Amino acid sequence: MPAKGKHRRPKSQRLSRSIAAAGTGGAALAIPLFGAAGAHAATPQSAAESVASASDVAGKAADSAPAADRKAEAKKVATKTYAVRAGDSLSKIADTQDVGGGWKKLYEDNRKAIGADPALIHPGLKLTLGGKAAAATPSADAPASKTTQSAAKKPAAPKAANASGFAMPVAGATVGTPYKMSGSMWSSGYHTGVDFVVPTGTSLKAVGAGTVVSAGWGGAYGNQVVLRLDDGRYAQYAHLSSLSVSAGQAVTGGQQVGLSGATGNVTGPHLHFEIRTTPDYGSDVDPLAYLRAKGVSV
Repeated sequence: MPAKGKHRRPKSQRLSRSIAAAGTGGAALAIPLFGAAGAHAATPQSAAESVASASDVAGKAADSAPAADRKAEAKKVATKTYAVRAGDSLSKIADTQDVGGGWKKLYEDNRKAIGADPALIHPGLKLTLGGKAAAATPSADAPASKTTQSAAKKPAAPKAANASGFAMPVAGATVGTPYKMSGSMWSSGYHTGVDFVVPTGTSLKAVGAGTVVSAGWGGAYGNQVVLRLDDGRYAQYAHLSSLSVSAGQAVTGGQQVGLSGATGNVTGPHLHFEIRTTPDYGSDVDPLAYLRAKGVSV
């Protein structure tokens, strides 16, 4: 009987190079097989090399950006804001914050926020370091519009000047913060005028005959009127809600110059009143003593 033959299952053909594997979206990826004769797999790019490559691309893109854009970005990074603290002065801030150009450059960049007097800064005031600041926005009543000013310029009622032509800046008012009161809230270290506590809308009078030097927004003083009196002294009215006069206008003692308010750096409505020997901040004298010397009952 013939011997039964043994059959071997044919060996599957060995792939010598690679197989194709289906990839995402139908793409094929060639996968090298272990032991494939003569096959050489490409060396994968390392993570560090990938990051370096991406950095090179980003750097080239930045280099190709317009010069104006790069300058604007650099300026944006260099500009920052500083909040004034008690005891600060512009020169001190310029020194401690390394402001190029010193306090004069700092004042120039923030003139609209500080106002006409560089010494008049107060705790909480925001200053821009390294660039121009935006115009200050009134925190209380807005500066009087031309329409409001025109309406207020109508002759006001009976004048209250004495025989010498002088009058109180506001009638029947209570004195709040007195002249020369010391405190860190004032940049000069003391109160340069006297505050009369009156509600918003109270009529304010020229203390004597003179000429309006300025009438408008004064930074921390809010809406203000400054008069050059005929005797050479200057009278300042600050924090007004509206103005009744304009620069260059002649006034007489007792004539209305505006209405009291709470514009600028204030905690409530009142009139801040000063008498100065010059129009500049720091030349103040005792306002009540001045009025008494003019025969005004204070």
